[in-house]
Amino acid sequence: MLATLRALAEPSRLQIVELLRDGPRPVGHMVKRLRLRQPQVSKHLRVLSDAGLVEVRVDAQRRIYELRPEPLRELEVWIERYRRIWEGNFQRLDAVLEELKTEKTKAKEKKRGRTKR
Repeated sequence: MLATLRALAEPSRLQIVELLRDGPRPVGHMVKRLRLRQPQVSKHLRVLSDAGLVEVRVDAQRRIYELRPEPLRELEVWIERYRRIWEGNFQRLDAVLEELKTEKTKAKEKKRGRTKR
């Protein structure tokens, strides 16, 4: 998972992953979309490949790159653990806010009861 995070930390590589999210792409397509030179894109693709994020297949003279889902699933599982923590914290916060709201409503009602006498 660390290799995945390191590879995705570079903005151009993250953009490449975003492009590949919609399906396999040849290097030339990514060069045009990213407005980078072909050697730069190839270098980024090599890093993504070494991290296991993409795989390549040769089609005549073209190299077609595709995302590999496994590293992204590992990342999703890792993030899920933190999401559960955040959800638990939000649920506790909701309970505290509801309690404060109830106390405030009771205090207002009590105050109104005193002024009516």
